[in-house]
Amino acid sequence: MSAAAGGVSSWSPESWRTHPARQMPTYPDQGRLDAVCGQLRAFPPLIFAGEVQVLRGQLAEVAAGRAFLLQGGDCAESFDMLDGDAARETFRVLLQMSVVLTYAAAQAVVKVGRIAGQYAKPRSADTETRDGVTLPSYRGDIINGGAFTEADRVPQPERLLRAYSASAATLNLLRALAGGGFADLHQLHAWTADFVRESPQGQRYQELADRIGEALAFMRACGVLDGAGSSLNRVNFYTSHEALLLPYEEALTRPGEGPHQGRWFGASAHMLWLGERTRQLDGAHIEYLRGIHNPIGVKVGPTATPDEVLGLMQALDPNQEPGRLVLITRMGAGKLPKHLPALVRAVKASGRPVIWSCDPMHGNTVTSSNGLKTRDFGNVVQEVREFFAVHEAEGTIAGGLHVELTGQDVTECRGGGQNLTDESLQERYTSACDPRLNGSQSLELAFLVADLLKAQRR
Repeated sequence: MSAAAGGVSSWSPESWRTHPARQMPTYPDQGRLDAVCGQLRAFPPLIFAGEVQVLRGQLAEVAAGRAFLLQGGDCAESFDMLDGDAARETFRVLLQMSVVLTYAAAQAVVKVGRIAGQYAKPRSADTETRDGVTLPSYRGDIINGGAFTEADRVPQPERLLRAYSASAATLNLLRALAGGGFADLHQLHAWTADFVRESPQGQRYQELADRIGEALAFMRACGVLDGAGSSLNRVNFYTSHEALLLPYEEALTRPGEGPHQGRWFGASAHMLWLGERTRQLDGAHIEYLRGIHNPIGVKVGPTATPDEVLGLMQALDPNQEPGRLVLITRMGAGKLPKHLPALVRAVKASGRPVIWSCDPMHGNTVTSSNGLKTRDFGNVVQEVREFFAVHEAEGTIAGGLHVELTGQDVTECRGGGQNLTDESLQERYTSACDPRLNGSQSLELAFLVADLLKAQRR
């Protein structure tokens, strides 16, 4: 039975096991994997049903055009980056981007990180060959190691436990940053990293922060903030990752309690998404995701047809609930105007509530002259512009942005205000997988989207 045909009543956390599962590693010792998953089932959930319900309510506002979704973070997190610096810098730049977007659009920005769980990555091939040696592909730290050795590349079940611990530690830090004063709106100037501060976009951000600071001082003098200042001291921040490794997701699935009784929740993140390579209607990933109550994202590439998209919506959101489903387009600059309009028209005609979000990264990956994977900032900008233009033409809402980024001073994507070149890439290329925008480029993109949102609001 396909996911589209079966009702949620026929679902269980393990029912995905009767469906074809793509992008899944082969573990040499199934008994070890089962034992690890048994330990995970006994661990506390990483997130709670009430948090998921709040996020769904906020995403319903996005679907209605009254808020905007900002989703960003690492392409693949690493167990080697657990000192908190990377998470803090990603949180910092997302805060900056959200302030820029909120100020321009005059509406709330829902902040979701690709963080605290983004440890698995899909691969185009099961194996990799170097100098005549063939080994399993690196699939993310939750599965195997990146070093090209047989010991590292063998899938190791114990890595699931490390991923849980790493996610819990990162979540603990994010909750402290979001509610402990770091996100206080009065600290706008302190959010700027040193390497961004002197850039044109950094200076533009400082000017914006000055204007907001003056507005806050005026409201405080008028007594407007009396008794309401707490809303300026903290933010709601949510986590997300691609639901790729299903034994891990199954082991962390929890039944709802109290007002959430009768529902199942994926307790590994607030939001989970489905990749372009695993969105087959008869597949295991659809079967798993259709049964949990979390918001679900679906990556939609240039080969997707209207019938496929409508089928995905029926499988994952049969009750047509606002805030449940995010369609994340990832088509590539120049390709999007050819492929997206037909999808938008079909969804609009169906009357289904959905959030359209733009991933301008994954369709624009190229190889530089020195052999490194990179993305051109100009192509990222072009795809975002094309995304907004299509929605303006079709009378629909450009509701979100999904970006691989870091707040750190990396050199992985060409172009932007720093004018990074092929030669620049080797200076600070630290990504475990795909190239990310750095803090300066991320802020530059936020100002672009802010201008587009301002035009959309008018």
